[in-house]
Amino acid sequence: MKAVAALMLMTAVVCATGCTKNDGPNNGGDNNEVNLNGTGTYSGHDYVDLGLPSGTLWATCNVGATTPEGYGDYFAWGETETKTNYDWNTYKWSNGDYDQLTKYCCDTVLGYHHFTDNLPLLQTEDDAATANWGAGWCMPTDEQLQELIQSTTHVYKRLNGKGGRLFTAPNGHSLFLPFAGERIDGNSFGLDGTGHYWSKSLDTHWSERAWQLYMGNPTLDRTSRSRGHSVRPVRSSN
Repeated sequence: MKAVAALMLMTAVVCATGCTKNDGPNNGGDNNEVNLNGTGTYSGHDYVDLGLPSGTLWATCNVGATTPEGYGDYFAWGETETKTNYDWNTYKWSNGDYDQLTKYCCDTVLGYHHFTDNLPLLQTEDDAATANWGAGWCMPTDEQLQELIQSTTHVYKRLNGKGGRLFTAPNGHSLFLPFAGERIDGNSFGLDGTGHYWSKSLDTHWSERAWQLYMGNPTLDRTSRSRGHSVRPVRSSN
């Protein structure tokens, strides 16, 4: 009997560690009641249907992560690959500074040689979710981030030792976003204390910034495009 019980315990632990199936892993008793099961899979990545008015389906993991609590990779806004330093000198769509933009610019004052293109959203080729997970996945818009905040309850939670926010919808399904912090220059800030999740939406009034989900409260906020933030993909239910 002891051998059987041990085998059952090992099996339960294994089933709780994968991103493609998360059955609410044990975390010292503080997340036993949480339902983090995905409701479907697309192109090898799980998503959860929170019953949102827009029909948006949220991925259960960050780009670069294999579990809901995994931090994953960090991307500057409009870039699709990770790097060591996150600043204006290394930013793909700038000629070295915030007022030297070469793409996604709505103000001649901020564009390189007064460049503007008036693009308010990331194009497909510059979307880190699409580039890394394939067609059908993309970064959320600022409206989708706002919908997530307004249509769910959200509380601080620790999952397998990592802090984050648990967003729970009226349909009983939940989404966990870890406090992965951010990357500025070559340094990490806010790790396990807060989180920053990019949208695909440019701040059209101040083109050197883009909209993000700031996890402190959480709120929709704007910040420098050159910083390294997390990406949580979404897809349409249609």
